[in-house]
Amino acid sequence: MLELRNICWSTPEGNPVLRDVSLSFAEKGLVVITGPNGGGKTTLAKIIAGIERPESGQLLLSGEDITDLDVTERARKGISYAFQQPVRFKGITVRGLLEIAAGGRLDEKSLCALLSKVGLCARDYEDREVNASLSGGEIKRVEIASVLARGGRISIFDEPEAGIDLWSFSGLIEAFQEIKRSSERTEIIISHQERILEVADRIVVIENGRVERDGTRDEVLPYLISASRCPVCPNPTVRSRGNE
Repeated sequence: MLELRNICWSTPEGNPVLRDVSLSFAEKGLVVITGPNGGGKTTLAKIIAGIERPESGQLLLSGEDITDLDVTERARKGISYAFQQPVRFKGITVRGLLEIAAGGRLDEKSLCALLSKVGLCARDYEDREVNASLSGGEIKRVEIASVLARGGRISIFDEPEAGIDLWSFSGLIEAFQEIKRSSERTEIIISHQERILEVADRIVVIENGRVERDGTRDEVLPYLISASRCPVCPNPTVRSRGNE
């Protein structure tokens, strides 16, 4: 469905971040893109979403060249993006945000189904404002629900575990497991947390701007947690499992 061909991108100062990255993503499945900090993961996610534009290379969606489409045009094509730090909206309720994402009125059954997928009860949350009254874990789950409400073909989650506590992180894992069971779309998660890697169908390792490894969870995860391949730091004894 989605194909990246020879993607290159550098900072305004001319420092290369992505170097000839080629990847393809099937029509269904949960893919985790991981690797060391600064390796190019988030930049790659933003290029897929249309927030950044590659210096060279192509992006094809079901054979259509979308390289020059901006983020709004790609959203219309079915590509959704969830930021590391979700935006809070004073005066907009959870129901209102999900209905904006869905493009119309949601009945109680549909609203409940969306929030249930991310571990929230519609009765407790539909009338709450999407503001500072929601915890980090709650706002993350609401944002994931808004991405699901769009019903897109490809959903990208950029480090969804960032800034949330251990208990919320556990709920987040449950939410992604539920999405994986019930979804007919491509889910791309940018993360270096082992517990998220464990629920992936496929893991792509980006290091120094290149695809270092690409394969199933069973093929790649042992490589990552071996003594010499910690994905987040040079200490071979560290295994990242949320904010523990």
